[in-house]
Amino acid sequence: MEPAEILQAAKTVIANNDHDGQYTIPAHGLYPHQWLWDSCFVAIGMANYDVKRAQQEILSLLRGQWANGMLPSMILNKDFTHRADREFWRSYISPFAPDKVATSGITQPPMLAEAIVKIGKQLPKPARRTWFAKTYPALLKYHQWLYNDRDPHHTGLTLQVHSWETGLDNTPPWIDELHQHRLPFWINTIHTLKLDKIFTVFRRDVHFLASSVEQRMSTIDVFTLYSIQRRLRRKAYDINRILTHNMLTIEDLTFNCIFVRANQHLRYIARTIGHDIPDELDKRMRQSDQAIDELWDEQTGNYYSRNYATQKLIKLPTLAGLMPLYAGCVSKEKAAQLVEILNSKPYKTKYPVPTVPTNSDWFHPMMYWQGPTWLNTNWLLADGLERYGYKEEAAHIRERSIDMVTKSGFYEYFSPLDATPAGTDNFSWTAAMIIDFLS
Repeated sequence: MEPAEILQAAKTVIANNDHDGQYTIPAHGLYPHQWLWDSCFVAIGMANYDVKRAQQEILSLLRGQWANGMLPSMILNKDFTHRADREFWRSYISPFAPDKVATSGITQPPMLAEAIVKIGKQLPKPARRTWFAKTYPALLKYHQWLYNDRDPHHTGLTLQVHSWETGLDNTPPWIDELHQHRLPFWINTIHTLKLDKIFTVFRRDVHFLASSVEQRMSTIDVFTLYSIQRRLRRKAYDINRILTHNMLTIEDLTFNCIFVRANQHLRYIARTIGHDIPDELDKRMRQSDQAIDELWDEQTGNYYSRNYATQKLIKLPTLAGLMPLYAGCVSKEKAAQLVEILNSKPYKTKYPVPTVPTNSDWFHPMMYWQGPTWLNTNWLLADGLERYGYKEEAAHIRERSIDMVTKSGFYEYFSPLDATPAGTDNFSWTAAMIIDFLS
């Protein structure tokens, strides 16, 4: 296909996933709700051709903001057919949840500031200031919540209470830590008696995707993550109660790198509309710029996520180790080391960038976040590389991403070896990132 044909096809995918002109679902069937970082990526792509609709995408997200400032990972579809999802989360048990909107009880990577800025750059200066002024209060409140709720010891790094908050659901650092915890009795029984294949029938992804068992996490891991979610729900999503007896809490590298970049955008937005960042928040934001280097391991020459309770780095190499390039807060020397890793054989796949290096025991080219290439993480890396001056590497990621989608379609994720598509088809952020790459 010619670029113009690809561009039109991408716009069609997003149009078909539109929900009443208010927000965009990731894909029909498996993903019927509005997701936080999905909508941010969609808005980034959409801003290139329909800035008003991109603005609406973001405003739709803000309707789910909690009174304490949290932006939930999901705003749940209000249709009767999705009542089970609303009951699963029961956001109403928290006194901070909105009264008329059902949401999840956790957050997702804070891509909101990036989306707001990208939309703003498509607007004339007066309209840009109006747009920034309209979204700034909610954005400011969200960043304050992230520090107040998720950085209790003022380290500059936020903690995450579930792998779903990272958006990288089964990324190796989280699953490895998960496997080191004792399973709940009922899950251990299923595992011991090898009944997991029987219980696989209850999985939503299996219902919608026939091949998902081979492409996603094990049924035991899925049940364990659901068990953790129920613990969060029992504690009404109150971080003080959660941290009293928490099962799994990690300072996730990808999440924190996105947050550092979001802080940079927050400063730019505030400056544009003539606001001053509150002193306490500004102090903590500057602290975060330095804190990313606490996740650096000199021995292996890489960045890692960190176990919040033990403060030990989880030394499993993944794509997250390259995300400080997107954060933009590490030295040029460290950035050069990361580019060397990116250009090394384990990451030098035909279709970059694998979410796990090919020489890792965890690598599987089709296993969700344990090897496949995703368009949104490619976008993040290309953006960071560009800002550090690695224009050739950034262009390579963009060009090969376009080639991959041209070959295989607008799927959720792809094998980095041969672009074999996986997950669901007609995936919104895949289309949105292609639009932005082509633009």
